[in-house]
Amino acid sequence: MTTLSLYPTIIADVIGSFIIIILSFLSLRYAFLLTNQHPENFIWNFLYYLCFALALFAISRAVGHIVKQFLLLTNNRATWQLLSPFSGGFNTLMMISVSAVTIYYRKGVEAFRLVESNAEKLRIANTQRINAANEMIRMNLHLEEIVNERTAELSQSEKKFRHFFENSRDMVYFCDKNGFISDINKSGLQMMGFKKLPKYNLNIHSFFKEGETLEEYLLSLHHVGFVRDFEIEMKRQDGTICNVLLTANTILNKSGEITGCEGIAKDMTKIKRITSTLVSQEKMASIGQLAAGVAHEINTPLGIILGYSQLMQDDFPADSEEMENLKVIERQTRACRNIVADLLKFSRQTEGIREELDLNEILTEVLTVTEHTLNLDFIQIVQKLNHSLPTVVCNAEKTRQVFFNIINNAHHAMENGGELTIVTRVEEHTRMVVVSFQDTGKGIPQNIQKRIFEPFFTTKSVGKGTGLGLSVSYGIMEEYGGSISVESPVCNKDENSTVPGTVICLRFPMVKKSRPLFTIP
Repeated sequence: MTTLSLYPTIIADVIGSFIIIILSFLSLRYAFLLTNQHPENFIWNFLYYLCFALALFAISRAVGHIVKQFLLLTNNRATWQLLSPFSGGFNTLMMISVSAVTIYYRKGVEAFRLVESNAEKLRIANTQRINAANEMIRMNLHLEEIVNERTAELSQSEKKFRHFFENSRDMVYFCDKNGFISDINKSGLQMMGFKKLPKYNLNIHSFFKEGETLEEYLLSLHHVGFVRDFEIEMKRQDGTICNVLLTANTILNKSGEITGCEGIAKDMTKIKRITSTLVSQEKMASIGQLAAGVAHEINTPLGIILGYSQLMQDDFPADSEEMENLKVIERQTRACRNIVADLLKFSRQTEGIREELDLNEILTEVLTVTEHTLNLDFIQIVQKLNHSLPTVVCNAEKTRQVFFNIINNAHHAMENGGELTIVTRVEEHTRMVVVSFQDTGKGIPQNIQKRIFEPFFTTKSVGKGTGLGLSVSYGIMEEYGGSISVESPVCNKDENSTVPGTVICLRFPMVKKSRPLFTIP
């Protein structure tokens, strides 16, 4: 039987053992270098200890194999049998060490990750601390500059608000929850009728004319939190009324409780007056058209009645009862025709010749006729005429009629005597010539002032007027492109009060003078 030689196996075992030792020490050296470069890295430290355990295991196992082969080749089997248990035990111990390192790797990784996480948090916290410290240092170094910059910004913002607050043409106010004003601008004080802030506390609620409006205002503030474009009638300090458009908001504290109110109020009195005037003008135009139609319809039968009454007078003696009746018919028919003529004048259906005239001359002519009658009733005429009055384009006869109607109304208003002041002046900003008639009579009640220009409306007793004087005058002034206005009682601007009586202002457009195409030097 042929036997195989064991020398190749032995040589391979010995060489393999040496290679294992070399490779394990190379791995250990590489792990050592990585650990030195990154000593805080857990992975590299773990690999270092693993390679160290593997190197010990490689030495134990390789040396055991080499010693075994050497002893067997030298026929020292007994010696090997003696050393074999120790070699195996040492190998087992090294294997257990490698296994233990491998088993506890997972726990180590978890601990490493936890440590890394905590370390990262500490790094972030440290970075934030450093940044905060740097910011504190910067603020400490530039604290004065930052304070000055913020102060300048606040000052600029305060100036903008104060400029808006003081220069606003509307009322801007702040008040507490009970309505007592804590701050208000000059326009608001003027709207309320004050020249300066009074010593006592103003309450915005006391300026509401109607209690129902105030109640609606307060309900809206408490339930909705604001009011918007709320129209109210405000009672000024002197008792006069102005129309106001109010917008307000509640002021809340951190708990949501109402601590006050802020608002803006716009004076709508002029707009209301202009709107009322436009409505009145439209109404007067409609009445004028109606009056023109009625006048034309009535003129025809009146002409027939007048003609037949005059013809029938030839059939009766002059002293007969029939003749007297016919004269009454003729007289009353002529009176009706005069009324119709006034209606036609009111509706501007008749045209007259217009020319450039001096209103002072026409006024003087009318006063020459009416002054004696006025003096008999103890009415004194005061004339304040501007003798450099520019001319206006108008019809002389119609203008005399307007002046006469107004003087006649003033005469009836001063039954127990008085004073009639007539003023002529120029309004340069409106390019109007103004003629005003101010009497000291009983005045015109507020509730009928809007109706005085309506045809047939009169407060005079029966037989003293037809109610067409002012309506005809209104139509003539509209025809001129001017206006007529009434004020009663009369406002005394010097004493900031009112006096009894009525003032009627007539405004005539001034003559527009054409400019020369060139001037001769």
